[in-house]
Amino acid sequence: MNEKTQQEVREFFGSRAAGWEDRFPGDQPRYDAATAVLGLRPGDVVLDAGCGTGRALAPLRERVGSAGAVLGVDLTPEMLREAAAKGRARHGTLVLADVARLPLRDGACDAVFGAGLVSHLPGPETGLRELARVTRPAGRLGLFHPLGRAALAACHGRELSEDDVRAEARLAPLLDATGWRLVSYADEDTRFLAVAVRKPERPTA
Repeated sequence: MNEKTQQEVREFFGSRAAGWEDRFPGDQPRYDAATAVLGLRPGDVVLDAGCGTGRALAPLRERVGSAGAVLGVDLTPEMLREAAAKGRARHGTLVLADVARLPLRDGACDAVFGAGLVSHLPGPETGLRELARVTRPAGRLGLFHPLGRAALAACHGRELSEDDVRAEARLAPLLDATGWRLVSYADEDTRFLAVAVRKPERPTA
């Protein structure tokens, strides 16, 4: 992410942080269910990349238990303040950082969860490659949204486009090029959920 793009992202989400969850009051059960695809076990380390107000932190904590570690990373300070105000820091460590430049060692995570993430990664190759770097081989990545592509486009008054980075024909090769292998893909009215596995080899730069 360049400096200008970081600023744009912060301004967009920062101005909406305070009332963010009020706009989507029925989403929590979908977050809870989506975390199941990561195959987490007690003691695992899981990253919530672009955690926002932290809706995934509690279900992730429940799956890794007290022996595990949950990290919630977001670029927007206002979102992290909302997460803390809602008491979600008790479920995981909140970190202000750019997903494209994570303060984590190689292979530190067993899995990564990203809600609404991939569409907000300018040059998404960089972000996905960085997520692969911090994930162990065979670790899982879950890319989630509580609405499918068609439903989300309709909400914004747009036509569904195959240029969308979340379209399977675009996402699968993108993941493949950045260290991941797509293993399942669901694009329904009530959820978008793509699951990928970290390939054994290191992603190329």
